Amino acid sequence: MSGEVKRGYVRPLDLKNGRVDLTHGSGGRAMVQLISELFAKHLGNEYLGQGNDGAVLPAPTFGQRLVMATDSHVVSPLFFAGGDIGCLSVHGTVNDVAVMGATPLYLAAGFILEEGFPLADLARIVESMAKAAKDAGVPIVTGDTKVVERGKGDGIFITTTGVGVLPEGRDIGGARARAGDAILVSGSMGDHGVAIMSQRENLTFEAPIESDTAALHGLIAEMLATGADIRVLRDPTRGGLAATLNEIAGQSGVGMVLKEKDIPIKPVVNAACEFLGLDPLYVANEGKLICICAAEDAERLLAVMRAHPLGRDAARIGEVIADDHHFIQLVTAFGGKRIVDWLAGDQLPRIC
Repeated sequence: MSGEVKRGYVRPLDLKNGRVDLTHGSGGRAMVQLISELFAKHLGNEYLGQGNDGAVLPAPTFGQRLVMATDSHVVSPLFFAGGDIGCLSVHGTVNDVAVMGATPLYLAAGFILEEGFPLADLARIVESMAKAAKDAGVPIVTGDTKVVERGKGDGIFITTTGVGVLPEGRDIGGARARAGDAILVSGSMGDHGVAIMSQRENLTFEAPIESDTAALHGLIAEMLATGADIRVLRDPTRGGLAATLNEIAGQSGVGMVLKEKDIPIKPVVNAACEFLGLDPLYVANEGKLICICAAEDAERLLAVMRAHPLGRDAARIGEVIADDHHFIQLVTAFGGKRIVDWLAGDQLPRIC
């Protein structure tokens, strides 16, 4: 419910029972109230408090380059075991900056709200974003809000943009994998996607399945501090491990061989995938990373990863090979081989 003006008094937002209406995106008093009583209250900081169309930020120091990444979040359902669209929108963009080898500094957030969306749910999402940004040490410094008519959206969509700094001389990217390199992952595959899908289908399992959504820049910083020759970092989100490795193989002009027995997948996730007819190698993660590094540095990196809370189950899962076809081959648990190819479509839409 928008604020109601009576003789100079503006009724506070009803965050328990109120709903978004079109006035909240109109640029008038109701929009100002929504921003001040909800967004600024939870996300406020010295940069957002400037109150302008953009934030004036400190410039990088000499010898640093800027990295920028943007991501839109349309996950359904909005709230899921282990997280929600709010923290996901922070984690996803922080990670996109961090896997470039950069230190994330600032975030911007854009909200598309549907008329009738409960203000209680919006408040819960904004509070989750605020906590995720605070925990990550990456403030949201500017943003925008729009409201569309009832039936023209799906509750809420969030777009976040991140800015970070990258030291001169650090070069991490998808085109740098070389034959002989080791392929590492920071933990179990498929947790986020299966958490979303099981909730959509109202499925329950003996062991709980929770999203792995998390900000990875702390883990990455510790990995970089080792001085290891890290060629590629990537977070395997949409399309999971399989799609991400296919993308890297194409960028680098190489092939890869994976060992199925070495890929960490939780038994409950495996069971859920079998039940749902999914391949866990193609299921999204939101708090895991892939690292391709020089083979001689693999054990040193694994030790650092396993010492971090977000890398306890880190594993070496394969190696990069020379292959003009850029195939990803999987050595199965039975000793055979199969090609792990791109999917023609998306087996799990609206996963992030």
